[in-house]
Amino acid sequence: MRTIQMAAAALAAGETSARALVETCLERIADPGGQGARAFVRVHAESARAMATAIDALRRAGRAPSPFAGIPVSLKDLFDIGGEPTPAGSRVLADAAPATGHAPVVARLLAAGLIPIGRTNMAEFAYSGLGPNPHFGTPLSPWDRAGQRVPGGSSSGAAVSVADGMAIGAIGTDTGGSCRIPAAFCGVTGYKPTARRIPREGAVPLSTTLDSIGPLANSVACCAILDAVMAGEAPAPPVAPPLAGLRLGLPETVACEALDADVARAFERALGRLEAAGVRIVRRRFTAFDLIGEVTALGGFSAAESFAWHRELLARAGAGYDPRVRGRIERGREQSAADYLGLVAARARMIARMDAETADLDAVAMPTVPIVPPRLDELADDEAYYRINMQSLRNTSIANLLDRCAISLPCQAPDEPPVGFMLVGETMGDSRLFRLAAAIEAAVRI
Repeated sequence: MRTIQMAAAALAAGETSARALVETCLERIADPGGQGARAFVRVHAESARAMATAIDALRRAGRAPSPFAGIPVSLKDLFDIGGEPTPAGSRVLADAAPATGHAPVVARLLAAGLIPIGRTNMAEFAYSGLGPNPHFGTPLSPWDRAGQRVPGGSSSGAAVSVADGMAIGAIGTDTGGSCRIPAAFCGVTGYKPTARRIPREGAVPLSTTLDSIGPLANSVACCAILDAVMAGEAPAPPVAPPLAGLRLGLPETVACEALDADVARAFERALGRLEAAGVRIVRRRFTAFDLIGEVTALGGFSAAESFAWHRELLARAGAGYDPRVRGRIERGREQSAADYLGLVAARARMIARMDAETADLDAVAMPTVPIVPPRLDELADDEAYYRINMQSLRNTSIANLLDRCAISLPCQAPDEPPVGFMLVGETMGDSRLFRLAAAIEAAVRI
């Protein structure tokens, strides 16, 4: 496991080079026994090598654009990269006109000298918490590869690229959990920022209300660094506070119900380790959760807003969509203007209620996903697919509905299935959540 800090230190000390880091990632992507062919839909091998060579020369001259210049990262297939189409995991946009410029987040990563190693596979149009893609194949979770476990979605290739060392960091999006679910299913760290902090222009939208852009990587510090670069802030690893005296809210309803035995065991063990370190676990019934049904009625924001974006494309090329994705998008037809305004009002009530109910807490803790990664063959039946997809999204989507930041930390033992420990912070409380997560990471990681 290589972190961004480790790579930056090795570059600064002359123990490695940007070109060496890039070649290692490219070798792993090209490994015929690995997941590269499914994790990536496009590999930027030559441009990555050229950029690495240039950065190595700048570093020798003392002119590297940042301490993180030369570190390879992967980009989810829905970000604009100048001169390339932006397919968003779909065949129907494969021949779209090339983007005329970079998405702001891509431009900021390039300005810092981070090297895009390629575009990662994803659930088509980001509309799945599980990650299968019938067009380009599905990369597998690193756990139980023989059993063909799903990677989580929609940032499926992003998580696998980090877990398998094909990139040192990855950039995904998160509308209902699409950074955190794959992080949990693949045993890495995934972050969902407060949506407004990072510009979303130049990214194919799923829900303009709920979309956020976040990193996946091997540590909290890695995610904090990438998040800061994308937000236009000065990147620095977070300083962890003492654990003793911190107050974590634990929901008594919804989020901790119907957990797989493996998830329950790992999560309860993590809570026990935190309590032993002096963290106070405050069990509480959050009445804000009672409004989830109102905010997700008729497909919620994602169905309405994705249908608005896809309506003309569906009319021209609907037969080329993944039928399961098309079906979810077309639920947006069912919503009237009054229905949509009702969602907006219900969300505002939910946010206000949760703000009041968490005022005395440092964060809210819950399992990232209530289940372990299912096998691909478990999703063959549509009914099973939709049921398991909703299970996967159940906990993570709460943070998006609340307009909050959230992070998933791996908390399983080495011989156990991957399990995520999620912390939900306050709206615009990102820097505080990173500090808190840095302290908790050390306690729950085994």
